[in-house]
Amino acid sequence: MKTRFAPSPTGYLHLGHVMAAKAVFDFSVDRNAQCLLRIEDIDQTRCRPEFTQAIFDDLGWLGFSWPQPVRLQSEHMSDYQSALATLRGQGLLYECFKTRSELAAACPAPLSKAELAQRLSAGKPYALRLSIKACKASLSGKALSYIDNEQEKIINLDKLEDIVVARKDIGTSYHIAVTHDDMAQNITHVIRGEDLQDQTPYHVLIQTLMSWPVPIYHHHTLIMDKEGQKLSKRSFSASIASMRELGHTPQDILARAVI
Repeated sequence: MKTRFAPSPTGYLHLGHVMAAKAVFDFSVDRNAQCLLRIEDIDQTRCRPEFTQAIFDDLGWLGFSWPQPVRLQSEHMSDYQSALATLRGQGLLYECFKTRSELAAACPAPLSKAELAQRLSAGKPYALRLSIKACKASLSGKALSYIDNEQEKIINLDKLEDIVVARKDIGTSYHIAVTHDDMAQNITHVIRGEDLQDQTPYHVLIQTLMSWPVPIYHHHTLIMDKEGQKLSKRSFSASIASMRELGHTPQDILARAVI
């Protein structure tokens, strides 16, 4: 049995991250499982080495430990390209040239061959999307299900949308990197926040298409601020580093990191 805690180094850890770390590491202790630390740093426009080091420092100071070496996703971009090549070879991906504002106004759809050739020859940047229509044809009616919070969930492909599996700027996506790494690291149980619960059907779909094992999932609730919003780096929620500088002890912070 193996699980992982996988923060992204786009800022400093806050209480929400500590609660998430506790959920994962406590799960591993209770079940005598191995808990890995993974750094999900594919977004090189936002991720910084100093934030990665801060993650190591904060988690170590709080008393967490993990096996070495730590997997840095930025060191495995070729793995994600290989996975994308497999999906592309199955005819499941298509180029999407639309901007976010254009996508908000209309659903994404594959271009005609002539339009695609014209835009490619012009060097227009594009993202790669997973075609749900093509996935349905590939699966030939195969039912998809997974376990989440100890309940079986059935995936209705008709309710899924075409998602980006390779961003224009970084050449891959969270969906590809996380499912690939869970396979590569033999993760059997994924413990993460309920804000990612809606993404799980897409991850199970990718795992099925790639013939990768489907982990057992558990999604926990989140710590909210006074306005009822989840804590976030972008909202400048108090960092663990700043709380440490103010004199808080690890015991203080762990006690506060509760739902």
